[in-house]
Amino acid sequence: MQTVLITGCSSGFGLDTANLFLERGWNVVATMRTPRADVLPASDRLKIVALDVTDAASIRAAIDAAGPIDVLVNNAGIGVLAALEGTALEAAREVFETNTLGTIAMTQAVLPQLRARRAGTIVNVTSSVTVKSLPLLSVYTGSKAAVNAFTESLALELAPFGIRTHLVLPGRAPGTRFSDNARPRMEGAFPEAYAEFAQGVLAAVLDTTTPITHGQDVAEAVWLAATDPQAPARIPAGADAVALAAEA
Repeated sequence: MQTVLITGCSSGFGLDTANLFLERGWNVVATMRTPRADVLPASDRLKIVALDVTDAASIRAAIDAAGPIDVLVNNAGIGVLAALEGTALEAAREVFETNTLGTIAMTQAVLPQLRARRAGTIVNVTSSVTVKSLPLLSVYTGSKAAVNAFTESLALELAPFGIRTHLVLPGRAPGTRFSDNARPRMEGAFPEAYAEFAQGVLAAVLDTTTPITHGQDVAEAVWLAATDPQAPARIPAGADAVALAAEA
């Protein structure tokens, strides 16, 4: 029976992905900054482990608690929705520390065991905004685009060891907690000159009348990456993301 470790499982894409892998018979290590046993069904195939991907000691403890794993899903991430002029450098550093450096740190932590077995898969969840840019997301997009480039280069150096790498690119998902998650970094996000423009962008972000991405879409895309050796390197997730990928 194979084991997957998924970061950022307290809600959203990570939670849906953990549920799907449990339903399909895998061992699941679901990590969260603040572990909550009530968000997932009780199972002897489930471990809920504390993890802060920005903390080296927390990463080491989580890897030790997880035991051997076959698939790493780097899903943990934070957002910021703001005009660049309204984005504090501290907030930008926080976004890159979690989204980009956290992904790199987790990958480094699991590579020794995957390389020793000459098998395994790494799935990095980024975003379709790296395919088609949207306004007020420049810092967030930069953090995810960096993961795309990192993953595609990493694939070349890991292929000789039998380790696969994949990107899952979700589209717009108003049903997740992205906006709530981003709010702590949005103080002063929209200087007066941007206020009217920002109102229109925010309305579009929350619009559910056009194609969007659901958590199950992302979970299925991660499942494909984890289980199909012929899966593409980039997998769009969600009707809007699939349409963007086709245009590209």
